[in-house]
Amino acid sequence: MNITLHSRISIVPIEIHKDKKNYIVEDKLTGEFFEMPEICIEAINMMNQGLLLGEIETSLLGKFPKDEVDIVDFANQLFELELIYQIDGEKIEKEHISKEPSGKSLVSPKLGRFFFNKFTVFLYSVILVLNIVIFIVNPSLFPHRDDIFVFDIMVVNVIFWMAFSFLFVLIHEFAHVLAIRAHNLPTKMEIGHRMFFVVLLTDMSSIWRLPPKDRNILFLAGLYFDSILLFIALIGQLLFPNSSEFIIGLMHLATFDIVLRMIFQCCIYMKTDLYYVFENVSGCYNLMENAKQTIRKRLTFLKLEQMDEVVFSGEKRTVSYYTLLYFLGFVITIFLYFNYYIPEIIHVGEQILPGFVQPPTSLLFWDAVVFSLQVSIFIFLLLYSWRKKYLLNKV
Repeated sequence: MNITLHSRISIVPIEIHKDKKNYIVEDKLTGEFFEMPEICIEAINMMNQGLLLGEIETSLLGKFPKDEVDIVDFANQLFELELIYQIDGEKIEKEHISKEPSGKSLVSPKLGRFFFNKFTVFLYSVILVLNIVIFIVNPSLFPHRDDIFVFDIMVVNVIFWMAFSFLFVLIHEFAHVLAIRAHNLPTKMEIGHRMFFVVLLTDMSSIWRLPPKDRNILFLAGLYFDSILLFIALIGQLLFPNSSEFIIGLMHLATFDIVLRMIFQCCIYMKTDLYYVFENVSGCYNLMENAKQTIRKRLTFLKLEQMDEVVFSGEKRTVSYYTLLYFLGFVITIFLYFNYYIPEIIHVGEQILPGFVQPPTSLLFWDAVVFSLQVSIFIFLLLYSWRKKYLLNKV
């Protein structure tokens, strides 16, 4: 459909939320959110008043003399975003697919507010600081690469590590759910991935309805609960140093899993919780995408996906700072792999591979077989997550 300066346009039902620098536009039909500057909001309001696009462009040129105004181009962008309801009285036919989390949450807002209020948030912050102090005073408590090998049988080690990891990740994500439900917003959990790790993810898209000052607690909720679990594990080691080797081993395993996941939150070249905190504090909501384009321009040999930059006024310096943190995240990841994960894989290989040449009656043989089955399940879940992400990107 052709859009000209003589066209009249009406917008689908939306809700506009004032943000730090710009505005967040919520499509009430699909649950999608879009960041727009003030000039776009002015244009949308005049569109809904029934003004011709030419009249709107003339008005905008008077109100925003320093901005480049092309109202037809903006209208075409709204059309591509499926935000237009009618053009010259003719309704735009389309299928509205809601992307907002569906279903009624079993977590009540009252329960969410019990765990996330001014007092508890302060308490969580104190516990986070106490954990750091404990590591400074007792550096021997910091995770070691052998902490995951509690038993001599590798299958049992994997079972306990997977059980601990799943439980802690579930608690981490449930913290996000509680924080979101404290504001009576919808959410859900699903399977995703971070690089080569299968993870649970909480849908937090609805938090754009909140003002920026209220969002950080929702982003940090998982880390707050991680801090509590870590504090329990560390205090347990300090108070009961003479416990059985099994109990001490489990506390070491818990510390290992929690600390490394918390460190990975600092790798904000992935969209971790701390990445979203950085976005929210800076008020720049396309950091990763714009940083990738910045890297692509400077390192032309990298075959990164070509995308349009969406950089609003005053954001270029923030994107530059984030680009540095982007590379720092890679450094942290490399450190973790070479100091923890790769040595652990080598150790596992040394323990498992000889088992395949043992007779079927040998415990070492079945240890190797069952361990391989465990790895296969992990790979299946990872491939499932990658496939789902690929299909979503095609939509």
